[in-house]
Amino acid sequence: EVQLQAFGGGLVQPGGSLRLSCVGSGFTFSEYDMTWVRQAPGKKHEWVSTINNRRNPTTAYADSVKGRFTISRDNDRNTLYLQMNSLKPEDTAMYYCANTLARGQGTLVTVSS
Repeated sequence: EVQLQAFGGGLVQPGGSLRLSCVGSGFTFSEYDMTWVRQAPGKKHEWVSTINNRRNPTTAYADSVKGRFTISRDNDRNTLYLQMNSLKPEDTAMYYCANTLARGQGTLVTVSS
């Protein structure tokens, strides 16, 4: 069974940082591009970032997070990361990791003073 479990969310003040993690199981993690998406309250899902499955992976970011968020992966640990810096209230959302096989359970990020 393919599983993706995200964790690391929480409450942070504007300007703060968080690092999200997502552990995958039930598939060969290194063979898949991996993506973070988010859904803010009352809004549609928004693509955040993708990292591909190449030996030297390339990354892509939504304009809304470019320069503040960094996606990375550790294939030995079957883990995807999202380092989020300079957080803004509009980053408040449920964050999910996903690939072409599944979307995992999310982790809630709340940016508020």
